[in-house]
Amino acid sequence: AWISTSSRPREAEGPGRRGIAMIVSVHQPQYLPWLGYFDKIDRADVFVLLDTVQFKKNEWQNRNRIKTAQGPQWLTVPVTYRYPQRICEVGVNGRERWQHRQRQALATNYRRAPHWGSLEGLFEEVFSRSWETVAALNIHVVKRLAAILGIATPIHVASELGSFPEDPDERLIALTRHFGADTYLAGSGGRDYMDLAKYERAGVAVVFQDYRHPQYGQLYGAFESHLSVIDLIYNHGEASLPILRGMP
Repeated sequence: AWISTSSRPREAEGPGRRGIAMIVSVHQPQYLPWLGYFDKIDRADVFVLLDTVQFKKNEWQNRNRIKTAQGPQWLTVPVTYRYPQRICEVGVNGRERWQHRQRQALATNYRRAPHWGSLEGLFEEVFSRSWETVAALNIHVVKRLAAILGIATPIHVASELGSFPEDPDERLIALTRHFGADTYLAGSGGRDYMDLAKYERAGVAVVFQDYRHPQYGQLYGAFESHLSVIDLIYNHGEASLPILRGMP
């Protein structure tokens, strides 16, 4: 796998701000995330993996999709979950042969991809280790994929940073200020639930991600979007980061 340190210029405009801002972004650790997740990391000066909030079953924290000749297929990590456990408390069910099944699925569907060897080291680590928690697995995967892509943003883990408020907005404000930053980069869906007045009172500007998914060459016919970023890497190798950034 390749590793580079290229990064995009980080300019943000928030309420009452212009020019360069120090940006923090926060997201739950996911398994083999999609392109937009890494765009969020790439656009931030600091990225925090929020492993201290409640685990959401049947979402993206223990599964993601790849492309096959029959259409998208889930790669799922089985978990031992008891409501309302936090992500950092949820165990991986080691009794199931999920690593063997996923290894076979990747080989079956990507062995003919132009950059099949790009992720060999990552998946050797993923499939040969015994993972105690889904958080530990996802943190490792996200950090390794960011490095493979060439994204240099420092990545921190919330549970290692200390205690923060339980209120979602106050938590994000506190995390932003923890790093001395003045801007929080939110996902596009944040407009529906964030109390922006709290950020304004705290002196934290909010900018929203507006990620436009690029099309790129894939195996198996018509383009399928919103897959795991590994689909992009297997098909485009070192060109993956410029494609993810939407560069011509």
